[in-house]
Amino acid sequence: MRNGTSAIAVAVAAFLALLGAALGQDALFRIQAWIVFTVLALGAVFLFRRVSFGPAGAAALTGEQAAYNDDVIRWGVIATLFWGTAGLLVGVIAATQLAYPAFNIPPFLNFGRLRPLHTSAVIFAFGGNALIATSFYVVQRTCRARLFGGWLPSFVFWGYQLFIVLAATGYLLGITQGREYAEPEWYVDLWITVVWVAYLLVFLGTLVKRKEPHIYVANWFYLSFIVTIAMLHLVNNLAVPVSFLGVKSYSAFSGVQDALTQWWYGHNAVGFFLTAGFLGMRYYFVPKQANRPVYSYRLSIVHFWALIFMYIWAGPHHLHYTALPDWAQTLGMVFSVMLWMPSWGGMINGLMTLSGAWDKLRTDPVLRMMVMSIAFYGMSTFEGPLMSIKAVNGLSHYTDWTIGHVHSGALGWVGMVSFGAMYFLVPKLWNRKQLYSLRLVNWHFWLATLGIVVYAAVMWVSGIMQGLMWREYDGQGFLVYSFAETSAAMHPYYVMRILGGVLYLLGMLVMIYNVYKTIRGDVRAEVPMGAEAPALKPAE
Repeated sequence: MRNGTSAIAVAVAAFLALLGAALGQDALFRIQAWIVFTVLALGAVFLFRRVSFGPAGAAALTGEQAAYNDDVIRWGVIATLFWGTAGLLVGVIAATQLAYPAFNIPPFLNFGRLRPLHTSAVIFAFGGNALIATSFYVVQRTCRARLFGGWLPSFVFWGYQLFIVLAATGYLLGITQGREYAEPEWYVDLWITVVWVAYLLVFLGTLVKRKEPHIYVANWFYLSFIVTIAMLHLVNNLAVPVSFLGVKSYSAFSGVQDALTQWWYGHNAVGFFLTAGFLGMRYYFVPKQANRPVYSYRLSIVHFWALIFMYIWAGPHHLHYTALPDWAQTLGMVFSVMLWMPSWGGMINGLMTLSGAWDKLRTDPVLRMMVMSIAFYGMSTFEGPLMSIKAVNGLSHYTDWTIGHVHSGALGWVGMVSFGAMYFLVPKLWNRKQLYSLRLVNWHFWLATLGIVVYAAVMWVSGIMQGLMWREYDGQGFLVYSFAETSAAMHPYYVMRILGGVLYLLGMLVMIYNVYKTIRGDVRAEVPMGAEAPALKPAE
């Protein structure tokens, strides 16, 4: 019987969720339980409709379908685009609320609830789905082995979507631990732990049964991302629930220990979720798109081990001038500055991979997008160590300069390399000869690039101005500017930030249309990229 066991398991889980909805100790827990019940009940109905009573292996697979499990990767590509659009839209709304407070709609749609929804949507929903999809694709191709675990990859994907739904609805309801990048409460943390362990088993199992003796470097980056995020999550989210049928819990840490644990987690969530994982993506898709080998495989290994060793110590630089002991602050600063070297080594390795293929940038906007992501990676990994230096941090911390830094990395590095990988994957996963339109990819590239530049530039100006106004004293030692005056001075830049976000969102919508038409099998009649360039004439 095919799908029967899965359908029964989902139905049982739906029944348990129904019990939680009936017996929950507080209204918020009951609402979350009803959401889980609805999702699982719909899933059970879908699976029962697909139950067949032939032998489980009756559906014969041929060719590459027999070699690789690409269904879950197709789902991952679609989920990446969906959640990316949702996260960017919420970001634009949140930016509008900061510029025009009238757009705050209490209690569910105010800035305090939409801001964590935005950050989690773009990091964990968009970025997480991109990482899961691409890691499943890369590990199969570089190991020449089908994904391990049978139904387990599907469980990872759908279990992760349930985590996203629970976290997102929880933010809107006001369910939060109040921890940056770790907002979901204890029961959501337990669920994602189960899903993440399954993810690790799938990835490790595929590596173990590989047919290639060598483990390609991209897999090392993906594996470090999976293992380290698991460790960070388990430690930072240690908590005691008030009730096993209620939303509230209390952290196992308090005071300065809680702050240190949180930013050990927070910075390394950036380091391993938003850096190491996407470096794995870059080390596979840039050489494939450029049709060139990695410039230096030895440098990629040095990049990996240096990054892994140094990044884990850098978290305390988020706590300069706080109650954290000064030696711990200095430790975080020193390792942050040291990180500049391996990071730029990796950037140079990525750019030099295009040796002999730079001419392709004129005709291949997908490769152009990937190269732009490497450039933003280099810029962000220079700016980050710079901002960790205590003297600089005294000006930048708690200001919009930090917001500009984060978004130049998230939109420029993470977003661009993810878009490039998706453009690479879609024709291959749906057996299409090419994308619907390279011209639309070019439009996406310029909309996204302009959006990032506008966003980051105005936040840098706003943040530095903000920091300088906060430190301005008169001759008698009183502050020259009130907080309200500082906020009023930043208003024009907040309006410009909305424009940057809208441009980036428009690029995403162009991508969705392009991908939709590609999946349909359409090809747009257009002049090839670069064909309009005038022919070069010999010098006279």
